[in-house]
Amino acid sequence: MTQIDFHLNVEDSLQYTCRLIRKAWASGSKVVCYSEDDQLLSTLDDLLWTFSPTDFLPHAKRGDPTLPNSPIVLTSHGDDVHHHDLLINLDMQWPPFFARFDRLIEIVGLDEDNKAKARDRYRFYKERGYALKTFDIANLQRQRA
Repeated sequence: MTQIDFHLNVEDSLQYTCRLIRKAWASGSKVVCYSEDDQLLSTLDDLLWTFSPTDFLPHAKRGDPTLPNSPIVLTSHGDDVHHHDLLINLDMQWPPFFARFDRLIEIVGLDEDNKAKARDRYRFYKERGYALKTFDIANLQRQRA
């Protein structure tokens, strides 16, 4: 069964996602980032090239011929998925293909609309029997400071 974690109170979801991808890639995991918003995925694509001068994160998005072999996939379509380690959801709805994955991370920002939609996703998963964990990222960052 898919392990589902909610990362709450994330100030900058795309920067945070880049750090998650870097950490997962360093540990040998393959990653899929999901959103129905193609502009958001394009912004994430650009950010992955520039957010760290010392890290190379091999990634591809829909339409890229290297996508089937890419360890990091940015997509809005389940048919683009060729590995099932980690799914990072950047969308307001649950990914329709999430149950294929070993792990799902839900990114929850600071605005109230984002939080309300995250509560809907939380209920959706809970009603289906998934064990859920939450991590208050803002609180964790304060503790480290």
